[in-house]
Amino acid sequence: MKQQVQPQNEPLFNVKNIKVYFPIKKGVLKKTVGHVKAVDDISLEIFKGETLGIVGESGSGKSTLGRAMLRLLAPTSGQLIFKGKHITDLKQRQIKAHRKDMQMIFQDPFSSLNMKMSVLELVEEPLLIQTNFSKAERKEKVRDIVQKVGLRYEDLQKYPHEFSGGQRQRISIARALVMEPEFVVCDEAVSALDVSIQAQVLNIMKNLQEELGLTYMFISHDLSVVNHMSDRVAVMYLGQIMEIARTEDLYEQALHPYTKALLSSVPVMDEEDKVEKIKLTGDLPSPANPPSGCPFRTRCPFVHERCSEERPQLKERNDGQYVACHLYDA
Repeated sequence: MKQQVQPQNEPLFNVKNIKVYFPIKKGVLKKTVGHVKAVDDISLEIFKGETLGIVGESGSGKSTLGRAMLRLLAPTSGQLIFKGKHITDLKQRQIKAHRKDMQMIFQDPFSSLNMKMSVLELVEEPLLIQTNFSKAERKEKVRDIVQKVGLRYEDLQKYPHEFSGGQRQRISIARALVMEPEFVVCDEAVSALDVSIQAQVLNIMKNLQEELGLTYMFISHDLSVVNHMSDRVAVMYLGQIMEIARTEDLYEQALHPYTKALLSSVPVMDEEDKVEKIKLTGDLPSPANPPSGCPFRTRCPFVHERCSEERPQLKERNDGQYVACHLYDA
């Protein structure tokens, strides 16, 4: 059983009504004719030391949310509050001071690493940009973090193409953690790895979280991995949060029909653990033209008239379990 992180009064990261819209331009004059609503009015809190899992189908806006929180993308509207400071409207030169405390582990280590740089150069680069450490101090920090992720001292002079996918991801983890950040967004960090390697990398990440006091936002489409890693889970659909709860509560008693459908698709070995499969009809609607009312209504088996007229609000239904669904309105 996972050790639950007790919520504190002041969250490490507070997201308030964040929207990320991308303009759709057409014609010779590139006139804006609409918007892709990748993230559409999301609010959530992340507390120090916890792992918040973010799950949902491809195109649900998971990665866009993570990049917007780190200010790799500019939010269209809303507020981002990190360690009590508003970072939403900071200029790039101002956000630089917060970069060392907020890092990201990307999905594909092959494309996120410069193949022309050695491991030493790759991991050392953030220290060159963000700190005034001496050369000896930088190398000491690099050696320390590289060993913590399971690589050897001799690997420092090698290049990414000389490593396997799992080893390259360890380099990416070392590069993200060498600055000793407080908050790390893990964007499908193990989805490109073999299952056996996934387990090794996940265990490294959990051990480092405990040792270094890290806070994770763990983005994945793999519900089994999210269950293993997360203290709480938020379920996203078409740029919105459908449900958020403690991991045990969500997996034992999901409330939203979409969450139930996702969980029913997870393979189980024990016959006693099997649940009735819920098959969703149709494809994920386009975020450029989302349905009115509830975004899930075009695929929901319990849809009724109100679902097309009114967008459900995320409300607490059980202790710490929030769901956006009209089925639970009085």
